[in-house]
Amino acid sequence: MLIGLFLALLLLIVVVVISVRRKENLQEAVLPTEDLLVNSDSFERDGEIADRFSGYGEDLSPVLSWGELEKEAVSIAIIMDDLDHPLGVYNHWLIWNIPANRTSIPEGISHGEVVEELGGAIQGKSEYGGKHYYRGPKPPMGSHRYRFQVFVLDTMLSIPMDSMKLDLMHAMEDHVVQYGSITGIYGKS
Repeated sequence: MLIGLFLALLLLIVVVVISVRRKENLQEAVLPTEDLLVNSDSFERDGEIADRFSGYGEDLSPVLSWGELEKEAVSIAIIMDDLDHPLGVYNHWLIWNIPANRTSIPEGISHGEVVEELGGAIQGKSEYGGKHYYRGPKPPMGSHRYRFQVFVLDTMLSIPMDSMKLDLMHAMEDHVVQYGSITGIYGKS
């Protein structure tokens, strides 16, 4: 019995170490220079994110908008991460192949792998539950920062719908034309 408990504890430690190292690699990834202004009608830059956009509320994705795109722009990808998760940067949402003729996305986009209202854009699997939809802020305590990154790409991506953040980051390499982000804060007492 004691040996079984020891082996279970050892396995748990190995899983946590691998997970933390993977998250550290994502956290240390070099991001492009910000040359795209990203805004939201749902929250101010570095401002408070309302409950309706959180896992404690309606869990609606917020409105995001961006400035003028370069002529090479073909598609847009968005990644939302919790920057203050105890295990490091923690992915809540990712979506790609949004057509570059868009200047914004609306509030509350639909759930599912394919988002028809965004020209057939694809929502991948987040680390937060492995779901194909927006998962809003839901820190167990304290305030966390949530960063929405907008990547303008010179191509449409051909990656599986079950792709996660690391897969998307690799697929975007050498295709980023413009980049911008906006961060909001959400806290529960």
